[in-house]
Amino acid sequence: MLRRLIARWQGIVLALIGIVATVWLALTDQLSLYIHPGTSWFAIVMALIGAVLVIAAFALTPLEDDHQVASDASQPGPAVHLHEHDPTAPRSVGSGTIRAALAAAIIVGASLALLVLPPATLTSAAAAQRSINSETSTLDQDATALVGGDTSSFTVKDWAVLLGQSPDADFFAGRSIDLVGFVSSSPDDPDNVFYVTRFVVTHCAIDAQPVGVPVYLPGWAERFEPDQWVTASGAIVPNPGSSSAEPLLLTPDEISVTDQPEQPYVY
Repeated sequence: MLRRLIARWQGIVLALIGIVATVWLALTDQLSLYIHPGTSWFAIVMALIGAVLVIAAFALTPLEDDHQVASDASQPGPAVHLHEHDPTAPRSVGSGTIRAALAAAIIVGASLALLVLPPATLTSAAAAQRSINSETSTLDQDATALVGGDTSSFTVKDWAVLLGQSPDADFFAGRSIDLVGFVSSSPDDPDNVFYVTRFVVTHCAIDAQPVGVPVYLPGWAERFEPDQWVTASGAIVPNPGSSSAEPLLLTPDEISVTDQPEQPYVY
């Protein structure tokens, strides 16, 4: 009986876990770690609708009797009730128990992952897998609109877009750049270059794309670790001879470790 209940309700229980997790993340201001803030209201509304449907499912779905009715299709006659304890009833030895155990493990695992483990941002490992600055040309950002703008409000995304669209060093001459992001190693010259990195989220964390400004700092790994958040300021100059494929690099005047901002992603 227990394994039948688990098998029947596992989908509903998993849905309930997702609903509770969504509402909890919204109440703790952490939902933006997974979806764009502009669509948070939609996720919350859908979670509330889902909660109503789950309650209705619990209230309206009848419990199935613990027996089944079978009849001989080849001969007419009265139906025969086959109970689980009936030796003539077909049984699946062990398979039902295994399925029930797997369902219980899924439910427990999902509960731990969604409700117990603390929410975490995407890391430098994800940035390396998705290739930093590989999608800057597709970002919903017009580089020409940034030219002449107030650079004090520019994010890593803005500077990365400008670097991708304006590789001429003269454009950056005399400009002071201030950045906040996490450290990601350069795939071309990890000894001398790292990226001050942020993730750009369009809809949710699944479609997040890493963008970054390359920093020329030989021996940087002795001072900083991947995924550490840093503030950096300096000037953009032509590549001074690094094996990095980046034509322009930031040479920092100041750089220091900082705390992860309340909103780690940019939009």
